[in-house]
Amino acid sequence: MPLKALSDVLWRERELLEQLLFKLEVEQLFLVSGRTKRLPLATREVEELLETIRAAELGRAVEVDDAATTLSLPGGVSLLDLAHAAPAPWDGILLEHRKHFIRLTAEINEIAQSNRDLLASSHRATQKTLMSLRESVHTYDPRGAAAATPTGAQLLDETF
Repeated sequence: MPLKALSDVLWRERELLEQLLFKLEVEQLFLVSGRTKRLPLATREVEELLETIRAAELGRAVEVDDAATTLSLPGGVSLLDLAHAAPAPWDGILLEHRKHFIRLTAEINEIAQSNRDLLASSHRATQKTLMSLRESVHTYDPRGAAAATPTGAQLLDETF
């Protein structure tokens, strides 16, 4: 039964997306707390999960084509098109999967963007701190970059 097989693959992919959302939230907690020692591990876990999701997407594409053939639709149709062509109860099941994919994708995009913003601001803060060890920042140049003026010698506590 191609629609059952497709639904099973969609459930698995939804579980993977939920795991991705969780891993991104963990990554965000490290970023927000400033406890970045384990950040590379969290990032590696996100990357590994993304690879698993890519593989699952290939499996889904095969199942979508099988289901489309069963419903006399062309290959590569959307989940929405499949749902509209599927008989009950599969139409409702496929629409529910679609609804959850839309929600999960939006949440993942939102937290991923937030994590990118946190990393960028952390990078800027680090750059500014490193610059202040060598020079003192007083103004910004016309491009918005920090314009520095040299200062005298400074001590750095390396236990930080």
